[in-house]
Amino acid sequence: MSEKKKAGLKELSPIDIYKLLPKINCKECGVDNCMAFATKIVNRELSIDQCPPLLKKENEKAYAKLQDILKPAVKEIIVGVGDKAKKIGGKLVMYRHEFTYKNPTAIAIDVTDEMSEQEIVSRVQKTDNFSFEYIGNTLKLDMIAVRCTSGDADKFKAVVKKVSETTKLPMILCTLNPAIAEAGLMAAPKARPLLYAANASNWKDMAELALMYNCPLVASAPNDLNTLVSLAKTLMAYGVKDIVLDPGTFMNEGLGDTLNNFTMLRRAATKGGEELAGLPLMGVPMVAWVDKGETADDLIKWREAYIASMLIVRYADVLVLHGNDGWSLLPTTVLRQNIYTDPRKPVAVAPGLKVFGTPDENSPVFFTSNFALTYYTVASDLDTNKLNAYLIVVDTEGSAIDSGVAGRKLTAERVAEAIKASGIEGKVKHRKIIIPGKASRISGEIEELSGWKVQVGPRDSSEIPKYLIEKWQP
Repeated sequence: MSEKKKAGLKELSPIDIYKLLPKINCKECGVDNCMAFATKIVNRELSIDQCPPLLKKENEKAYAKLQDILKPAVKEIIVGVGDKAKKIGGKLVMYRHEFTYKNPTAIAIDVTDEMSEQEIVSRVQKTDNFSFEYIGNTLKLDMIAVRCTSGDADKFKAVVKKVSETTKLPMILCTLNPAIAEAGLMAAPKARPLLYAANASNWKDMAELALMYNCPLVASAPNDLNTLVSLAKTLMAYGVKDIVLDPGTFMNEGLGDTLNNFTMLRRAATKGGEELAGLPLMGVPMVAWVDKGETADDLIKWREAYIASMLIVRYADVLVLHGNDGWSLLPTTVLRQNIYTDPRKPVAVAPGLKVFGTPDENSPVFFTSNFALTYYTVASDLDTNKLNAYLIVVDTEGSAIDSGVAGRKLTAERVAEAIKASGIEGKVKHRKIIIPGKASRISGEIEELSGWKVQVGPRDSSEIPKYLIEKWQP
């Protein structure tokens, strides 16, 4: 690949940012002083736009310089309009442990212009309505990929129009024919879809369309990184600002090349500072459906799911899938959620008293930690079994029960304080609390500090119903 910078990307310090701030400690940003603000900027907890004095005309040069030094290694691009517009790219680093990933990989489900109107509407609505609650987060899908398989511009235009009328999700318009692409864009001229794709043969016509309709454009050169980067350079020089790279997605023996190409592009951007590689990456796991022969659909869906999962781990910013069953999408969306959580912060819920069912003054009282996975597991078991109970969530700084006890994040003092702060003493007439089996070692201390009688419950919350039947008496 060409034009690779020799030097790596500079690591920012708060001083680098502070030097360009107004340095008046006005607190309008919500923090105490400009140095604290600079620290939060470096950590990407705040943005420079949250400093009102910096936005004034006399500070425009400093603002522009800050924008330049804070720009991510991978450019951020917006697809679509309105509240469902999707940001892709915007990555700062190559590895998740270096810094939190932002802008989770966008997942698009395809429709074609040879499907019936009923099937198109059904697939679009199913994509729009996909929702799964996972440790306090709602997993969703992001886009609709409209593919021209008929070669008929009028059919494609009609399908794009139908999709735009059915959902507000952003679209990807998929065709290599500029005339067909233009027909699709005419059907939704202000939708800002992602246009797929410009290649070595059609780049100029596709670039004209991208500029005319102000939409991002995919540059495609399957398994040829030199051509891909050259194509991106040509498109930039032509005036196209928002470009997505498609290095090709291949099955079977080509899967190794696929993963290597994605990795090389992201490394060139984040470690080498190469601007032409610093663009969002697009993967197409639906290649699993090409030439499937006699292979059962369920097996194809699994193949598509594992390719998608590999590409999420290997830096893809947008994916196009065909399978839309919940069971095949769930592993991919759960993996995406896990990859895009902040590794610096435990996934935690707010501490306090939670009520399940319709408890009364004789209902059991439990406590658990505020580690999200622990809390939602316990909450699910209480809900599923339709138990009437109180649950005190103790602030363990996001630690699970066993690690919290071992690391002194879950102590008898914290439990006693949580009991008092919860107001539970005014809701039940007994003074008994059921604690997790993994916290049994601090049971005596809890009794001494809280004045409540402790009953050591099961180690696994799935055994709570059986425990209550056998051992609970208010």
